[in-house]
Amino acid sequence: MTISIIILLILLGLVFVVLELLVVQGTILVGVGGLLLIVFGLYSGYKTYGSTTGNYLLLGTITTTALLLWYSFRSKTWHKLTLHTAVEGKMNTFDPEIVKPGDTGKTISRLAPMGKAMIHEQYYEVQSEQGFIDQDKEITVLKVKDNKIIVTLKKQ
Repeated sequence: MTISIIILLILLGLVFVVLELLVVQGTILVGVGGLLLIVFGLYSGYKTYGSTTGNYLLLGTITTTALLLWYSFRSKTWHKLTLHTAVEGKMNTFDPEIVKPGDTGKTISRLAPMGKAMIHEQYYEVQSEQGFIDQDKEITVLKVKDNKIIVTLKKQ
């Protein structure tokens, strides 16, 4: 095996490791494949060219790895890949004195089993007790527990 092929294997392995760290996180396959390429390249260098060339390849691999990781973390690569928006939503908070069991309202969306309903001219996220309730149906509040409003179809 020529020295250029060995260096190419090591560089390809380093590229795979950096891709695993920065782009395809969590797959492990790319990172492990990169590490295997690096180890195979170093092994081939030692076996084919002896310990002197193998040591130079090892030193070059360690130096290149350190420089690649330093540059990857320093060059705002993470900044380019991160999400910069904030979640503006809020959880279903309400005064338990306003919505009480026995209150009535109307579904705004289909409850499957969660959905939107209007109770006392306010929109709330509610949960159906018995399953699905279609849109524009009259509902009755059964219970209010831990910021959850449990409703059922209003009996006629």
